[in-house]
Amino acid sequence: MKSPERVMPFPRRSLPPMALVRQDLPGDRIADARADVREKLIGFGIERKVKRGQKIAITAGSRGIGGLIELLSGIADAVKSCGAEPFVIPAMGSHGGATPEGQAEILRLLGVNGESAGAPVRATMETRELGPAQNGAVAHVDRFAFDADGIIVLARTKTHPESAAELASGLLKMCTIGLGKQIGAQQAHSHKLWDSVKAVPKLQLAKAKILCGVAVVENGFRQPCAIEVVAPTYDAFFESDMRLLKLAKQHLARIPFDDLDMLVVDELGKTISGAGMDPNVIGHWRIDNAPRQPNFRRIVVLSLTEASLGNGLGIGMADFTTRRFAEAYDPAVSYINLLTASEPGNTTREGPLPLALASDREAMEVGLFSSLADSAPKICRIKNTAVLDELWVSEALLDQVASNGKLTVIRPPGPLPFNDAGNLF
Repeated sequence: MKSPERVMPFPRRSLPPMALVRQDLPGDRIADARADVREKLIGFGIERKVKRGQKIAITAGSRGIGGLIELLSGIADAVKSCGAEPFVIPAMGSHGGATPEGQAEILRLLGVNGESAGAPVRATMETRELGPAQNGAVAHVDRFAFDADGIIVLARTKTHPESAAELASGLLKMCTIGLGKQIGAQQAHSHKLWDSVKAVPKLQLAKAKILCGVAVVENGFRQPCAIEVVAPTYDAFFESDMRLLKLAKQHLARIPFDDLDMLVVDELGKTISGAGMDPNVIGHWRIDNAPRQPNFRRIVVLSLTEASLGNGLGIGMADFTTRRFAEAYDPAVSYINLLTASEPGNTTREGPLPLALASDREAMEVGLFSSLADSAPKICRIKNTAVLDELWVSEALLDQVASNGKLTVIRPPGPLPFNDAGNLF
């Protein structure tokens, strides 16, 4: 049935002046990630594992990890120094609409191509089935990778939207979901993701020609601050994932406020977090029955990252969005990811669009009205949940800013720079 014409405007509340604040985050980083990973692979003895003329697959995920191109090209440099031929495979489960063209396009939008990575991209959704793991999930490996002479698994170690505990995103998850493609990811989720992450790689490491892992930790600016080459055994991958997760947590940036009337997120996407917005930042109560900590009463999302290729999974955690987001949102691409990630007992709340307003200003002003804030609303605006070194804050938060030694006002309160159409972009 056609919706009736809107006969009255949605109720809105004017936004208060906002100040730009810088958050002091640990900035230690590896200055030359390309050279660093190349030297570490050579020190690991890659020349004893790779022979002249062999074809070696390198995994590349969809998150846009810090220094991705430098890391891929450094690994390719090390492989080519052995006289072998590296190639890059998209290792991203069901992203890109679960098509090879979509997954290759995601890498292109992240800047990864044959010239930048020093190795051609080869994409397929076909896999080699390895049999059932101990938990019942059938293990799969990308066909191009399985048929290659060797595989180097590149993965970022960090907290995961569904796990910040002893095991989260890392080498084992990249094997399970990344190398497993859509069918492997679906198997893993349907048998409980973290049970599968502990079980499936045992088969992959035993039956596929995995040469080593390259584990990377980012700082709060999404720059590599630690790179390790890891031996191709389950115990080594597991130990690396758990140990480096502790380091990653030290660099995990958070919003420095526990109570907000409204959080404004400039962009959401699979290039930022598996959940589009990281629940470790916005609060797990947005996806499950966790305590309301932090308590951000309304969330407004303004846009979808281009390299998400229409996958807006996670927008269901927001309360309001924009028409721009809705136009970029592809339900088919989003829901193939959502359905692939179906697990016993979970919901589909991350997928559906909330109310989409005509402009950034309208979305924010309707959101603020809905929050029922008092006369001094507490509002914070961020770029995304992975980039938190700069934040816009309302005047009601400036006392907290002043008492926090890691926060500095770099631009005094003033109106947000909306254009004539009411947009910030």
